[in-house]
Amino acid sequence: MANRQTFVPVLAVCLCVFWTGCLAKRRVITRNGKATVQQLQTATEADLEQRITEQFKSIEDFNATVDMVPALGTTEKSKITEYKDVRGYILFHKPNDIRIIGLYPVVRSKAVDMVSNGSTFKLYVPAKNLFITGRNDIDTHSENKIENWRPQHFLEALLVRPPAADEKPILMNFTDEDNAAYILALVRIAANGSLHFSRSVWFDRINLHIARQLIFDNDGNILTDARYSQWQIYDGIPFPKQIVLNRPRDEYSVVLTVVKMDINKGVTEDKFALEQPAGSQLRTLSEAGLSPAPPLPPKAAAKKK
Repeated sequence: MANRQTFVPVLAVCLCVFWTGCLAKRRVITRNGKATVQQLQTATEADLEQRITEQFKSIEDFNATVDMVPALGTTEKSKITEYKDVRGYILFHKPNDIRIIGLYPVVRSKAVDMVSNGSTFKLYVPAKNLFITGRNDIDTHSENKIENWRPQHFLEALLVRPPAADEKPILMNFTDEDNAAYILALVRIAANGSLHFSRSVWFDRINLHIARQLIFDNDGNILTDARYSQWQIYDGIPFPKQIVLNRPRDEYSVVLTVVKMDINKGVTEDKFALEQPAGSQLRTLSEAGLSPAPPLPPKAAAKKK
């Protein structure tokens, strides 16, 4: 009995020592390499859908001056060539008109000029004296990576669209010691009834700003990986100062840093006119990704038969 009476106080002292921190170690949770003390935000699936919709609807047009850091190649092939100090101009007008002009460093001559109206695109590469046209839905790949640039790739990254009618949203809370994000996964039902991820939109739980968007093909491969940071207010509308666009299949990525941004101040239709320069080589992309062969002259056609 005496031993039991002695044991109880000793146990109480040991527990007191443990819970007061003498034997406990306090760890500060760090995210992105920095200690965080901010209160994490909470949101529902409907809240996040509304944030996407409001952000998208708030922008009718914009005229942006950006610094661009293009990188050609992929990590899978262990070879990436990065270009610094490329100045860019991006023009947009709803619903789908977009034009991107990139200028070489120092000399500031035109490196690339491309435009799309939502269904077709035009791409001019002065260094190659090449003018490419085609439909947005034609998927082709060139050994010259800059020829894989498409205006719609940039538009998909710059403006995150609300969930489409055939996209079913599913909310995930991805919060651990390294991450604090909501992921809104958008699932599409195919005609045969199969399901596949079409997109996922990530929200930073510190401020509920959009932090990332992934766009997938039907086999689950990443088409676009866009990351957003340094959100600022331009003309009363929030917009990320930096956007990183990665297109792994097309073997290029571009870091866009906003230098100047005018939102909803009017961009006229003539700004999206891009005609083929005289003397340039025309390449029209077909379903096979090649220019259709010109018809044979009558005599040559008869001889071929």
